Amino acid sequence: MRPLFTRRLPSALLVLLLASFAIFLILRLIPGDPATTLAGPDAGPEAVAAVRARLGLDRPLPAQYLGWLADLLTGDLGPSYAIGGSVTDLIGNGLGATVELTLGALLLVVALGVPLGLAGTGTRGGALLRLLTSLLLAVPPYVTGLVLVLVFAVGLRLLPAGGHQSVLDQPDIGLQYLLLPALCLALPSAAVLARYLRDSVDQALGEDWVRTATALGVPRGRILRRHVLPNALPPAVTVLGLLIGQLLGGAVLVEAIFAWPGLGQLAEQGVLRRDYPVVQALLLLLVAVYVAVQLLTDLVHAWLDPRIRWD
Repeated sequence: MRPLFTRRLPSALLVLLLASFAIFLILRLIPGDPATTLAGPDAGPEAVAAVRARLGLDRPLPAQYLGWLADLLTGDLGPSYAIGGSVTDLIGNGLGATVELTLGALLLVVALGVPLGLAGTGTRGGALLRLLTSLLLAVPPYVTGLVLVLVFAVGLRLLPAGGHQSVLDQPDIGLQYLLLPALCLALPSAAVLARYLRDSVDQALGEDWVRTATALGVPRGRILRRHVLPNALPPAVTVLGLLIGQLLGGAVLVEAIFAWPGLGQLAEQGVLRRDYPVVQALLLLLVAVYVAVQLLTDLVHAWLDPRIRWD
C-alpha cells in the first residue's frame, strides 16, 4: 500500500494547489464587491475605498493569493469579512452538524443501495426495481425533501420537519431530526450505488466460470458470496468514494431545506454577503475532503484487488 500512497500523494497535492488558485480567481471574477456590501448602500467612494484597504482588497491579486496561501499553510483561515469572528471558528461550529448529516446519509446509502442492487441482479431483477432506481435518480433532492416533509412530518407527524439535535448528545431525539434530511440526501446516491452494483454482479454472473460452477451444482448463494461479490465489490467501492463527494456537495441544499445548522448555511451566508475568506475556505475544504476520500478509495480498491497495486 505504501508505494501506491507515495505515487498518488503528489498528484493529490497538485490538485489542491490548482483548486486553491481556481477558487480564488473565480470568486474575484464573479460580480459583486465585498467592500461595497460592507460599506452599505449609502457609502461614498472614500468609505468604500477605506473598507477595501482595511480588508487588503486594494493589493494586487497575486499578492492577495500568495498571502492567503501562506496563511493556509500555517493553519490561519483569517477573519470573516461580514459574518464576524474567525473563519476557523465558524467552520468548526458547523462542521459537526454537516459531518453528522453526511455520515448518516452514507450509512443509508450502503443500507439501501447494496440490497437494492443485489435484489435487481439476474433474472430476479424485475422492471419494478429498475424503475425505482431510475425514479430516485431523476427526482431532484428538493422535491424529495418536500415529499418527505409532507408525508412524515405534516401528514403522519412522525418526525420533525426541520431543526437539529446532536445524535451524540441525545441519540433518540437526534435520530428523529437526522432521519429525514439524511434520507433525502441518501436516496439518489443509493440508486447510483445500486445500479453500479447490479451491473457489476450481472457482468460477473455472465462469466464462464460462474456458468461452470452453476452446472456443477454449486448453490447460487455460495457462488455470490465466494466468487461474484469479491469481483464486483472493487468497482462499487470506487463509486461509493465518488458518492461521498456528491453527498458533501448535496448537503448544502438539504441543509437549507431542513434548517440544518451545518456548513451549507454558512456557505449560503458567505456567498450572499460576498465573504471571500469564508467561501474560499469552505470550497477548498470540500475539495480537500473529496481528494482525501478518493485517495482512501484507491487504497481500499488496491486492498480488494491486488492487480491495482502492481499497475
